[in-house]
Amino acid sequence: MIELKKKNDFGIKISEMSDAGLAFGHRTSKTHPNMRQYISGAKNSVHIIDLEKSAEKLGEALGFIKEIISSGKILLLVGTKMQIKDLVRESAETIKMPYINIRWLGGTFTNFKTIQKRIEYYKDLKKKKDLGELNKYTKKERAKMEKEMHDLEDKFGGIMDMSKLPDAIFVLDMRKDILAIKEARKKGIKVIGISDANIDPTLADYPIPANDDAATSVKYILDKIQEAVKK
Repeated sequence: MIELKKKNDFGIKISEMSDAGLAFGHRTSKTHPNMRQYISGAKNSVHIIDLEKSAEKLGEALGFIKEIISSGKILLLVGTKMQIKDLVRESAETIKMPYINIRWLGGTFTNFKTIQKRIEYYKDLKKKKDLGELNKYTKKERAKMEKEMHDLEDKFGGIMDMSKLPDAIFVLDMRKDILAIKEARKKGIKVIGISDANIDPTLADYPIPANDDAATSVKYILDKIQEAVKK
């Protein structure tokens, strides 16, 4: 049994969460019924997330993430929104974990052997390029290969070294990347996720009630993950 750390162990401050915009949910008409327990009120027809409860849930998630990584297990970061793709990559590289930040490819978990074959093909293309072996092809053929490599980089660049399924995934927008969650649940992979007001928090084993649209909100949570892992 994993012993979860208290939220204060991770330096979580309500004031900083507020400044980062974690409290702003969606319009009251779009709030998911299961999120009502995490709502403290409304302002201008927008639901406000209870940051006390959010801090508690964030602390639980950080404790789980710290345990996962410190025990040598794999955490996959998933965040495919354009405005946060660089944050996802930078955070994953900092904690030395795999990531997907462009597009979730169907079958990444449920058809993992096929995904691995495509990754090996991509690695082989990169090796040939590095050795100058692509120079024997025509300019048109090289351009086609370069485009293919670029597409493969978008799909597999962040999981090139992921030799087996992860033990947990952290999903930064559970609505946009719902397929990742569905595949994870099929394979028995634990799910940590930011749960905005329009999302069912029960989709995640460790939901973090917070704004998933603002880059500042996502960055705050990703920064806390980095801090937790370093402790």
